[in-house]
Amino acid sequence: MEEIEIPQYFLCPISLQIMKDPVTVLTGINYDRESIEHWLMSANEATTCPVTNQPLSKHSDLTPNHMLRRLIQAWCTANASNGVDRIPTPKSPLDKTHVLKLVRDLRVAHLYGTTLKKIEALAAASERNRFCLAEAGMAKVMCLLIIRCFKERRTSGLEEALRILHLVWSPTTEIKLLVNEDNDFIPSLTWVLQCDEIDNHVIIKTEAIFVVKMAIEVASSRKLERLKLEFFQGIMEALRCKISQQAIKSAMHVLIEACPWGRNRLKIVEAGAVFELIELELQNPNKNISELIFNLLANLCSCADGRADLLRHAGGVAVVSKRILRVSPATDDRALNILSLVAKFSATAEVLQEMLRVGAVTKLCLVLQADCAKYLKEKARGILKLHSHIWNNSPCISVYLLTRHRR
Repeated sequence: MEEIEIPQYFLCPISLQIMKDPVTVLTGINYDRESIEHWLMSANEATTCPVTNQPLSKHSDLTPNHMLRRLIQAWCTANASNGVDRIPTPKSPLDKTHVLKLVRDLRVAHLYGTTLKKIEALAAASERNRFCLAEAGMAKVMCLLIIRCFKERRTSGLEEALRILHLVWSPTTEIKLLVNEDNDFIPSLTWVLQCDEIDNHVIIKTEAIFVVKMAIEVASSRKLERLKLEFFQGIMEALRCKISQQAIKSAMHVLIEACPWGRNRLKIVEAGAVFELIELELQNPNKNISELIFNLLANLCSCADGRADLLRHAGGVAVVSKRILRVSPATDDRALNILSLVAKFSATAEVLQEMLRVGAVTKLCLVLQADCAKYLKEKARGILKLHSHIWNNSPCISVYLLTRHRR
């Protein structure tokens, strides 16, 4: 195909691609609707016109430029023989009236399934649609639908409802109130996480984990400290299903968010988290997941039951030791915290011999010699000094390492 020269004013200044749905912003510049909407939605606070740098509101009016669209379509048609695809006429943007009609259709039994699929398609199509759906209160509608499924033990439409909620979630006052005051919302998500009889249950649990993370982020302290054992058991059930990497991260964040309350730590341990975290780490996950695992393990090992579970796992001490100096300084810090807690509060003769046998003591000596932060060296030295009278005769440790600071 010959090189075709595209008229410059047909190109979006953001994407540098031919505009499919040209719109004009308040500054008079034309952009492709999808590109400028993404630009406006992704701005944290104040945003500007990408070309003129003049201020623009996140909710700026975007005026369709029908004349420019027709010119682009005519040019594409004229160059069809050169392999240029015609730009289809864009559909009318979603508006609140349409959304409210969809909400009404959800109440009609024979329209329920198809309406949910329509809403899901709209939410997945563009950021503008997601904003419009959120503005019309679709997040609360989906929350109430999930609660209804829970109460009726009905799974029809559950997958779509969770995905829509994930896409249109916005931490509004209304949503925060629902999460914190409705006594059925968190239990409904717990039910989803524990239910294996649902078709596509792994996909549904993955979506549920995303929603749980968003809900926990807006939950009050009062709500967080009242989480039940079943909730944490549900998180563990989801982790065992081999959910996506992103969902695993979300699950880790949920557990870390709940950890500051001592009762929650005990419940997380009782739910079998320590064993599952060690098993997950033994699969050599990526750096971000390892950091989250060690963050959580360090929290859980601050209680006796957590340390007992770590020591009960045949690979517990070994995997903690192995990851030191191999992942990141953050992981080193958490791993040393874990070994320090074990050495201070769970140091039976058997445990001390295991630390020696699996290489934990050797790794602590390596930290003293490695090019790492001074505070990490001090932590390692402190652990070694705790039981130097037992480890001193080992060939991997010497009095020099315990008493002298290396330069």
